[in-house]
Amino acid sequence: MTAAEGLVLGLDVGTQGTKGLVLDLAGGVVARASVAYDLLPGLPPGAAEQDPRTWLDAVRGVVSSLLAAPGVDASRLAGVGVSGQQHGLVVLDEHDEVVRPAKLWCDTSTAAEADELSSRLGRPVPTGFTASKVLWLARHEPDAWARVRRVLLPHDSVNLALTGEATMEAGDASGTGFFDVARRAFDDAAVDAVDPALRERLPRLLDVGEPAGRVSAEAAARFGLPEGVPVAAGGGDNMMSAAGSGATAPGVAVASLGTSGTVFTWSATPVVDPEGLIAPFCASTGGWLPLLCVMNLTGVTEEVRAAFPDHDLDALTEAAAETPPGNDGLLLLPYLMGERVPDLPRATGTLTGLRPGLLRPGHLFRAALEGTSLNLAWGVDRLRALGADVDALRLVGGAAANPLWRSILADTTGVPVRRLVEAESAALGAALCAAWTARRLEGEDVDAHTVAAPHVALHDEVVEPDASRAALYAEAKERFVELVRRVHG
Repeated sequence: MTAAEGLVLGLDVGTQGTKGLVLDLAGGVVARASVAYDLLPGLPPGAAEQDPRTWLDAVRGVVSSLLAAPGVDASRLAGVGVSGQQHGLVVLDEHDEVVRPAKLWCDTSTAAEADELSSRLGRPVPTGFTASKVLWLARHEPDAWARVRRVLLPHDSVNLALTGEATMEAGDASGTGFFDVARRAFDDAAVDAVDPALRERLPRLLDVGEPAGRVSAEAAARFGLPEGVPVAAGGGDNMMSAAGSGATAPGVAVASLGTSGTVFTWSATPVVDPEGLIAPFCASTGGWLPLLCVMNLTGVTEEVRAAFPDHDLDALTEAAAETPPGNDGLLLLPYLMGERVPDLPRATGTLTGLRPGLLRPGHLFRAALEGTSLNLAWGVDRLRALGADVDALRLVGGAAANPLWRSILADTTGVPVRRLVEAESAALGAALCAAWTARRLEGEDVDAHTVAAPHVALHDEVVEPDASRAALYAEAKERFVELVRRVHG
């Protein structure tokens, strides 16, 4: 059996849980599993942390379910790939034990350190990036920093547990703030600006397409995977979502709608935003992945849902659909967790246009849908200004299933939107990267796009923007932007 005829397993280690799937490369997805978890409770405002051991427990549970599923023969497993939430700081000691919980992408407690690094380096270092977290740790918890021997990203820590080898790859590394995206190498000046001791704590950087290793004997006993199976380099969840949604070649723009929202497209050359709003990521499969990320998306709609326990998401969507576009003037700046684009890490949400009768489930839910969509569309304008082609959007992630949200996104961005059949594009992308790695190990000279493209399917439905609604939302976006400037300067 060749790798192209085998099974591959993809894991997506996220903020709300770990998801996994098994892909039969001669067919389709044959098994799925997930394990949910949450942030650590009781942290100070702005802090968002998880224990990396929680992720490994979830990986064990997901793998166990997948390998026990009907149609899954572990002896056919040709490779494993891991996708992980980006930017998180995982710190391990000399025995590879966790020194302290990981500070996550959505942690805004390091805003002062991000501002300081931006000033030192003469370029924007977003608060969410890993660099500010390292500086924060060295400054606020020096005893813990002194014990650290490895600095990893979340998906790197899972690869380490699977292979026994510490590595990093350019896609995920490009979200650290101490990486030279154009050279695809660590930025020595930025590393020194964070802390010169960081350099010796960083792992080996993999080449494009190089495997992270193979499932070790210890990992086989711990996770139930066959020993010796290749483990792909994998990457950050956005890079893996790109692989799972077809953004591995020019001409495809993808919007990923989850806890955070992202829009990205593949580029053959680096795309660097002088204001630092569009992340100049590397693609894990080669090339680059200019990416817009907003921190507030489904977290905002979940807050509205929690406020009305008698309404589920379907009921809220139905109520919002009965409310006219423009929401009778009710407008939400949805910055419940601060925001990355625009760069407002200390921001809070603002609801304006309140009048009698508007504090109702339908109006408030539509305010969440429209506010998050207007903010995302504002960021898409920035992508276009930098030369990225966004003429249509492929939608992935849980929120893509909401028909009203799809319609609002088409109208606010002004382009057709279309869902991918596989909503879990990051897990699929991780599996496809595993297939690509396995085929390369067998001696095939094949690129990632050739491996991935046959497994990326789109729904037939295309949601076109409505001209009258698009004009209405264009005016609403101007009001939105002006409100941001008035409230946040």
